[in-house]
Amino acid sequence: MSNKFASWLIFIILCIIWGSSFKLMHDSQEGLSAIQIAAVRIFSAGFVFIPFAFFHFNKIPKNKLGLVILSAVVGNLLPAFLFAEAITKLDSSLAGILNSLTPICVVVIGIFFFKDHIKSQKIWGVITGFIGLVLLTVIPMIIDNETISLENFGYTLLIVIATFLYGLNVNMVGHYLKGLNPVHVATVSLAVMTIPTGYILWQQGFLDLNFNSVAVQYSIWASVALGIAGSAIATVLFYILVKKAGMLFASLVTYGIPLLHSFGDLLMEKK
Repeated sequence: MSNKFASWLIFIILCIIWGSSFKLMHDSQEGLSAIQIAAVRIFSAGFVFIPFAFFHFNKIPKNKLGLVILSAVVGNLLPAFLFAEAITKLDSSLAGILNSLTPICVVVIGIFFFKDHIKSQKIWGVITGFIGLVLLTVIPMIIDNETISLENFGYTLLIVIATFLYGLNVNMVGHYLKGLNPVHVATVSLAVMTIPTGYILWQQGFLDLNFNSVAVQYSIWASVALGIAGSAIATVLFYILVKKAGMLFASLVTYGIPLLHSFGDLLMEKK
């Protein structure tokens, strides 16, 4: 399998996984609070990686361990809580568009904080792609007389902050962790996150929930699926993609998510 083909395959898989994450977050709201959804998500992602982390921990250089853990906090832990809270009030289409600010954040942070020299063609390509994505999402809604609610501006800012954190994490991984094995980085970093998320779940009364409730059961399973697929598997694939194809290409996955969402809606309408 060629490197280019493998990169595009991972790209498409990530689009599908992260595209479905929005629905799983919505489904999880039936029986869990936003904080519980995020905590279950990251705890589940870390829990499935604990057996692997035991073997991979010693393979992480000691001088890089702090950065590996910081990457999990910036790239997984904090965004999970921000998105879980924001999605309670925002339309998924708007959330998808805002999430697509990630490549722009990657470019801006790379230039101003990491002193990257990015070709102007790539910068304009990212901007043009974002504008095109917005138009492809908004125009069909205008034709169908649908609207995107711009209320709850504070919740909009939560996703903007999350995309900034994603952009920061992509640059951290690309500059400081690219030489490490992506599987080692993902398993160790997420396994460590079971400690803070386990504490949060305890504080939030997770063990006091009515586990006989169908709504609670469904929400927990949706959050666990979100964690295993949307955080654990996706993080490994994303780090591999950064290593294979570079930071900017990897961040463009967020452009594919709304497109797949729109394509899925189109198929549903035809049915």
